[in-house]
Formats: sequence, structure tokens, C-alpha cells
Amino acid sequence: MIPSERHVFRYCPQCRTEMTRRHDGGAERPVCPACGLVQYLNPAPAAGIVLLRGDRVCLVKRRFAPKQGLWSLPTGFMEWGEDPAETARREALEETGLEVELTALYAVESGLLPPDTPVVVIFYAARETGGTLQAGDDAEEAGFFPLDELPGPVAFAAHRRVLERLRGELSGGGPGAQP
Repeated sequence: MIPSERHVFRYCPQCRTEMTRRHDGGAERPVCPACGLVQYLNPAPAAGIVLLRGDRVCLVKRRFAPKQGLWSLPTGFMEWGEDPAETARREALEETGLEVELTALYAVESGLLPPDTPVVVIFYAARETGGTLQAGDDAEEAGFFPLDELPGPVAFAAHRRVLERLRGELSGGGPGAQP
């Protein structure tokens, strides 16, 4: 996945020299010819939860772009100084009103957040420990839905892959099974 030019520094943020490119560590990277700063174009980290009530999965309807009006697992970007588990718990509370305990690492997926931001999403299996289901933050709606009767299109390919895996596991195929 090649990053969009809009993510690449045109001028060095340290010394203001125009950036050039060179091969570094197996990839072509922006580099400052004056001070040597190398710009590493890394994906944005995010975390979320896979939360079940019986055979129903928790989903939120996105209030804002990208993918406004589509459904997703409760997920969000890591804040500075947060670890992925803290992010997953915070996003669950912000988007659903539910407090959760993370019970296992469920999946690590990569994808592209429109229009062109690469992301890595860490999904945790979770169980409810408190709170009341109520959409909040950037969620328009929140609810629990049977995997074979989702309320609408799922916003992101990474979330669709996680839901397919979950569907396979719940249909008796065991961990990692596909339907």
C-alpha cells in the first residue's frame, strides 16, 4: 500500500529544507538532504471490541464520515499515551455506554480508512461489566444484532472479516472457522 502524497512532507519539519526520496530499509522514504530526517509513513493504530449477548453482536451506526450511516464494531483510534486495551475499553464506553472487560485478543486487521489512511485495528473479545446500552460520541445508534440479520451494510472490510470469522465460530466451526 503506497501512501497518498498528501501524507508526505514536502519540506522538513525540523529545518525547512525541501524533502527528497531515498531507499531506506527496503522502502522509498522521504528524507531531508540537509539534516537527515527520515519520514516513516506508518499506519494509524486503532482498537475495538467484539462483544456478544448470546448470539448477537454489538454494532454501532456511524454518525460521521467516513462511512456515515453504515455499521461497525465499536472501534476508534488510539490516543497519545494509551495502550490498545485502554483504547478498546474507552471506545466501547464512548460509543455504546457499556463498560467491558477484555477477555482475549480476537484479531489484528489492517485496512484503509477512506480516503487513504492506512490503519491497523486490534480487536479484543469482551464481556459486559456495567453501563447501559446507549449510542454516544460518534455513534448514531448502538445495538446487538444476530450475525445473519445485521441492520445494514458494515462500513469497513476489516470489520467484515472479523464478523465473518465470528459467524463461522458461532456456527460450530470453532475458533477461526469460516461459515
